[in-house]
Amino acid sequence: MGNRPIVLRWRYIHGMSSPVKSGPDRAVVLDGTTPSSTATVNAAAASFAALTGKLGYLSPTDLGQVRLAYRFADQAHLGQLRNSGEPYITHPIAVASQCAEWKLDAQALMAALLHDAMEDCGVSKTDLVERFGPSVAELVDGLTKLDKLQFNTREESQAESFRKMLLAMARDVRVILIKLADRSHNMRTLSDAPREKWQRIASETLDVYAPIAYRLGLNRTYRELQDLSFRYLRPWRYGVLSKAVTKARSRRRDLIQKVQSDVEAAYLRQGLKVRIAGREKTLYSIYRKMDEKNLSFAQVTDIYGFRVIVPSLLDCYTALGVLHQLYKPVPGKFKDHIAIGKINGYQSLHTTLVGPAGINVEFQLRTDAMHLIAESGVASHWLYKEAAATDVTPSDRMGSQWLQSLLDIQDETRDASEFWDHVKVDLFPDAVYVFTPKSQIMAMPRGATVVDFAYAIHSSVGDHMQAAKVNNEQVPLRTEIKNGDVIEIITAPQASPNPAWLGFVRTARARSKIRQHLKTLALTESEHLGEKMLVQALRAEGIESLPAQSDTHTVVWDKLLRFSGNRSHAELMTDIGLGKRIASIVAKRLAALLADNGEKPDALLLTRERFVMDDTVSQNSVAIDGSENASVQFAKCCRPIPGDPIVGYLGRGEGLTIHASDCPVARKLQNKDSERFMDVQWSDEPVRPFETGIVVTVQNGKGVLAKVASALAAAEADITQIDMNDASPAGVMDLRFVVSVRDLGQLENVFKNLRRTAPVVKAQRFKNAQ
Repeated sequence: MGNRPIVLRWRYIHGMSSPVKSGPDRAVVLDGTTPSSTATVNAAAASFAALTGKLGYLSPTDLGQVRLAYRFADQAHLGQLRNSGEPYITHPIAVASQCAEWKLDAQALMAALLHDAMEDCGVSKTDLVERFGPSVAELVDGLTKLDKLQFNTREESQAESFRKMLLAMARDVRVILIKLADRSHNMRTLSDAPREKWQRIASETLDVYAPIAYRLGLNRTYRELQDLSFRYLRPWRYGVLSKAVTKARSRRRDLIQKVQSDVEAAYLRQGLKVRIAGREKTLYSIYRKMDEKNLSFAQVTDIYGFRVIVPSLLDCYTALGVLHQLYKPVPGKFKDHIAIGKINGYQSLHTTLVGPAGINVEFQLRTDAMHLIAESGVASHWLYKEAAATDVTPSDRMGSQWLQSLLDIQDETRDASEFWDHVKVDLFPDAVYVFTPKSQIMAMPRGATVVDFAYAIHSSVGDHMQAAKVNNEQVPLRTEIKNGDVIEIITAPQASPNPAWLGFVRTARARSKIRQHLKTLALTESEHLGEKMLVQALRAEGIESLPAQSDTHTVVWDKLLRFSGNRSHAELMTDIGLGKRIASIVAKRLAALLADNGEKPDALLLTRERFVMDDTVSQNSVAIDGSENASVQFAKCCRPIPGDPIVGYLGRGEGLTIHASDCPVARKLQNKDSERFMDVQWSDEPVRPFETGIVVTVQNGKGVLAKVASALAAAEADITQIDMNDASPAGVMDLRFVVSVRDLGQLENVFKNLRRTAPVVKAQRFKNAQ
């Protein structure tokens, strides 16, 4: 949106149903409904005249629609001034002018002119639909921040607004093109805004809008936003670097001219028709290179370069050969982005040559169509309609995979902050190129792992991933992939995502798919646990099993769901498993409903269950075997293992937590919340090992840790965590381990092995291990 105006008085715009709203940071409004100065009117008229000069590609009908949108926006912003003192309408005109350079259609230009009308002028979406149609109204709405809603923090508001904009962009890419034009003009005029806003706006531009421009292939906009952000984030460094580049430009002018004349002469001799243009590294890219590689300005040797535009794709490679015959190429500095295009659709050949006086000069070689896409990216879809046909057409898929991924992530992530976290991961531009075993090439973000690769192929491949091979060698799943790697994913039907993967995956797609799977898995397991708990509680009421969900019991289940406030049988069971509903209360209500339906409790079962039931617990016993996964947690305060007496605590919305019976934390909870405790017992055959804490006191010396670890390995105990304190003056220190064991019997074997190890002074269980 534009530089925020300052004060706005209440007034009505002719033909609008709602008043224009005032605000502390909106617009300066002159007395009356018309500006007192004809200069402001002339400035706005001149701006719009300049815009209409760029609209020759529109039909007369479309041009008329754009004029109507201008008149409406001019009325809506009447009397508002920008911080610079210009009429506010000059900002929407400037945004529309940028969109016209991309040859966007009439609807997009109308939305650009109206983009601040809803946010700043009290114009409703209904007003826009009635006057300009639903398409224009949807575009404007996608650009409007969520100012009317209440959020706890600025970050929450920003995340929700970004989510709204990005999802609108995914459905219609014109939304983000208008937004980038809007942000570009705001950044060009940021010097007029209060200085305290510079840091926030420039940071947001550099972190969000510049990467979005890159992902959509809008490289010219990307470079401009980076440089403008740098100017306001680091003004002193920007100034120093700008002066240094200006001096270097004047010093090397003769050298650059010589390189250009030599190259032109070489192409002329070969009969190649080319266009050569000089290009200069942006200030921000120079600064970033100096910062990342710890270089001085004098050590940055590739500030200047050339762009060579050739007629056809084959000419790119011919022109490259001519250059390599003229100057020696720098080893390792050639990149073929034509054969392997970048993820945003960019295509060019890049080579760095050793020019006169040993100065490195970079060349980029591309066709006209490639140049169009390189500079305008997704906007080239509209530009290309105006361009002559050539050998390459803009890819319809340019940026589409990323845009589609936004919709996929939204389907799986309803929380705005979580959605924004996912999206930020994918905004940064570095990429690596890898191959499937069938030689299909795939672009992945730098730092991506084999798990990210698996999810990039298909979510079902990632969900059932068991192992991976890189270049025919099996590797850990956290392995980062590199350029040229051939990656094979090994799947298994029983395999499923591990929560630990969230600690190292790089892409938003992988992260959201893993989280979605784990959430679904947790709900399914909670549903099964809840059903088991309700059956146990029903037995205490004399009911052998849950009534079937058949026509006979439809009324019973409907009444029970109304009683509990749940929408379905599955939701009720999940709530019981998560501790949101108490199984014994639901069981009593269900037993009463069954009695009303003519089904009496079994007197023999009722007597037997009440006879064996422990008075200290509120529900019957649930068997724990370790297969419950997310629905059952094992308390880290006491880390119980099979053989320990245990109790279960049903936290509110947290599922069932298993504590040791003598755990101090459990005792405190029992005193405060006894009705949430239930009787649990270990299954006769647990299906996995369990973690517990031990402390080993040793006489410090060389190789002590290795000896202790060997003793643990000999007892077949897996070490999952190690912690140690500093040695005492006597040379004694404590080693704290979290180890996985099957039961108390195996833990005893662990202690026996440790006590027989020479440096060990003592070994014991540590029940407060975290």
